[in-house]
Amino acid sequence: MADKLTHFDAKGDAHMVDVGDKAVTDRIATARCNIKMLPETFDIIAEGRAKKGDVLGVARLAGIMAAKRTADLIPLCHPLPITKVAVELTPNAALPGIDVEATVKTTGQTGVEMEALTAANIAALTVYDMCKAVDKGMVVSDLRVVLKDGGKSGRFEAK
Repeated sequence: MADKLTHFDAKGDAHMVDVGDKAVTDRIATARCNIKMLPETFDIIAEGRAKKGDVLGVARLAGIMAAKRTADLIPLCHPLPITKVAVELTPNAALPGIDVEATVKTTGQTGVEMEALTAANIAALTVYDMCKAVDKGMVVSDLRVVLKDGGKSGRFEAK
């Protein structure tokens, strides 16, 4: 498996992958996570009673902004011309908490999985930030890529 890790050279040193010879293709990735919280915290968000404002709206914007800044945060990511970012935050009373889904698109030479993961994670962390005054025990979990399409490796869908 070590010989398949693309971010290391023959000596084992980390390096940025050269994508210059890759084909330019449409690429998409979707990532999901959730943030679990106390029922009382869920009710504050669902009823729009958070003192800091519209929790889900602010978290959506934070996720979008994060996708655009991924190359600044992850050392070996390429800066990409992102063509679309969509972040959905869905209240889930069964958790209780918020389900987060981020989808990122580009036309380029490398995928947008890291951008989708970053968007979902930062959206969830923003929910935490806006609600930590009432619930410091919230848990962000299950961050994962659920869809990736485009490029040489083709389509991946999580089962």
